[in-house]
Amino acid sequence: MVSGPTVHALRTAAHAVTSTDHRSALVAIQTAQDALDAAKAHHLAELERTADHELDGASTVTAWARDHLRLDARTTRSLIAADHTMRELPAVAEAAVEGAIRLDHVKLFTFGLKHIGHEIVTDAEPWLLAVATTHEPVQLRRVVRALRDAVYPEALDEAWINGMAKEDLQLSAVPEGWHLTGFLKTETGAKLKAVLDSLSIPTVANDDRSSAERRVAGLDRLLSSVLESGLPSSKGIRPQLSVIVGVETLHEAMTAEPGTAQPVGEPAELAGFGPIGPQLLSYLACTGDITPILASTDDIEQAQILNVGDTIRLATPPQRKAVNARQHGQCAAPGCTHTHLEIHHTTWWSNGGRTDLDGLIGLCQTCHSLVHRGLLIIDALGHGKFDLTTRDGRPIGLTQRRTTRHHLRAIRTTAQHTRHDDAGYPLRA
Repeated sequence: MVSGPTVHALRTAAHAVTSTDHRSALVAIQTAQDALDAAKAHHLAELERTADHELDGASTVTAWARDHLRLDARTTRSLIAADHTMRELPAVAEAAVEGAIRLDHVKLFTFGLKHIGHEIVTDAEPWLLAVATTHEPVQLRRVVRALRDAVYPEALDEAWINGMAKEDLQLSAVPEGWHLTGFLKTETGAKLKAVLDSLSIPTVANDDRSSAERRVAGLDRLLSSVLESGLPSSKGIRPQLSVIVGVETLHEAMTAEPGTAQPVGEPAELAGFGPIGPQLLSYLACTGDITPILASTDDIEQAQILNVGDTIRLATPPQRKAVNARQHGQCAAPGCTHTHLEIHHTTWWSNGGRTDLDGLIGLCQTCHSLVHRGLLIIDALGHGKFDLTTRDGRPIGLTQRRTTRHHLRAIRTTAQHTRHDDAGYPLRA
């Protein structure tokens, strides 16, 4: 292990601790902490390799770590596994010792080596590392799982079938109220989440209720609404289950014979849940409505079909669906994962803005309020792209922060160059 970068990170953090620039201090402290975590993983692995833990009377490295570091066995094993991953992926190791990525990122590379394959992850290491250095671990997890799902699409449908077998819901009366337990299959849980998300957003300024309190209140409103008049709507759009899928994937799922091998490619995505397999996709497509949306074209005039200029102030239902599909159901602000979107005119209607698709962006209620408070500035660049800055002009980093969807080309390319033998092991095409 090269210790120079770690020492440099520690020195930078030591100087930053007394700084009045809290933003720079926090970045330096986090970098040093991440570098130290990588060093801890390395030394724990060396302690196990040399068996020096026996010098303190400990029979195993996990016993030594429990007594001297207050680490449980699971954490210790996870750290040692991270060191093994860094030995197999030198670029990941270099980023870790510099504090450029967190140990949680390294653990996801460990997951990839185990569940996708050493050769595939090694080939994908450069662009996966680019995700890790610019995103929090949860986004890297999405990308790694999307890669696994593209290489092993049959595993998605296996999970769906296993979920149906576990399905259960029990509502038991207790002295304090009702106790709800159970397990919902993929599509049922996604339906419930879609409705609760729309009903549990803060309804007044300074809403200090917890997310759990808002979800329960939303469920109560839902039940009352159903009993009285049916499901509620938002700007003409009822809460609904949404699947975003390319036309080729949809065609393959709808035309494939049951039980036949599914082609390797880009999986469909169930909003609020994640990738789903072709069998579940076929089932949902059979029971739902299909809204065709042109996602990419060289003919800019195609967008005019959805544009209404200055004749209508609020976005139309088709425009709301198009914005939702373009953003994969998430708020457009970098780092925000809220899913209940309000449609915002980047050039405000009151300032002559038009209700055209390229000037509309989906924001959660909180981020939308930041825009109207002047704390978040959004400029439309055309073709459905936007530039987000702070009020003092600093870029938020939308161009650097790429979503899972932006990595689908690399994922698809990797999957298409990989095939499997009858036992399910990946082979190079």
